[in-house]
Amino acid sequence: MRTPGEMSGAEFQSLYRSLRSTAPGGTTPRGALDTITHEQVLAAVREIRSGRSVSLAAPVNTRTAPDDAEPAEHRFIAPTGGDPEPSGLRFARDRIAMNIHGDVDSHIDALCHVIYDGTLHGGVPAADALSPDGASEGSIDLARDGIVGRGVLLDIPRLHGVPWLEPGAHVTIEDLAAAEARQGLRIGRGDILLVRVGHRRRRDELGPWDVAGARAGLHPAALVFLADRQVAVLGGDGNNDTAPSVTRDVAFPVHVLAIHAMGLHLLDYLRFEDLASLCAREGRWSFLCVIAPLRLPTATGSPVNPLAIL
Repeated sequence: MRTPGEMSGAEFQSLYRSLRSTAPGGTTPRGALDTITHEQVLAAVREIRSGRSVSLAAPVNTRTAPDDAEPAEHRFIAPTGGDPEPSGLRFARDRIAMNIHGDVDSHIDALCHVIYDGTLHGGVPAADALSPDGASEGSIDLARDGIVGRGVLLDIPRLHGVPWLEPGAHVTIEDLAAAEARQGLRIGRGDILLVRVGHRRRRDELGPWDVAGARAGLHPAALVFLADRQVAVLGGDGNNDTAPSVTRDVAFPVHVLAIHAMGLHLLDYLRFEDLASLCAREGRWSFLCVIAPLRLPTATGSPVNPLAIL
């Protein structure tokens, strides 16, 4: 007996082929970034009305937790209060090391992040593009000039009148369409789509848990909505993928479909609580969104602090 929402391997493969052939970034080297034109950036700037700027990143985590066995390491290097040389010039310094693709820290996935059936996005053989020196194709360097466009937040818990979706719940294509209608939006080509499931609020209020075993995210079939609307980027306050996976043979079906098939850069583990509150107060859910990855020419992703400017 199939569980609700379960997708067979054959159904997943059919969806994968369909999205790769119909999504605007399915086969192009830069993926869906090409859907953002200069004219759209200028139009996105006109979304600014109040001038309020909101961070969409969570604070970098430096403590071991059930969802972060290898947290970021932050070392503060500075003179102490007992320093015997108080005069003259000194500098306070920091050093940080982190796992970019963890389950807590906000980050962006490059197109080379997902290897599926031996290839990267666009059918590039992984063996040709990846080496100990990094990625020669599809790295985060594709976004070195930043990603700037109209951001749109769909608040799925708000749609259902709850503070968050429980781990294991998945956002359906019907949820996306209903939230869009309820919030008075029309998502279109080149938009940066942000989908709130309430992951961060649940973690803040109830504490961290093992998200590898249970987390809310998008159902793979919901990616059809993104392809139809020709969005440029997908971001979530969780991993974007539901756990456990609804596709038995693919642990991260949304990552495979979004990055590998559609050419979407993914933003994982963002924080939308401040943005959602501000959008609700102002009665609008679109804004200028600015995403600036670090300059890591051969990397599979980057820590990121996206900004929403309303």
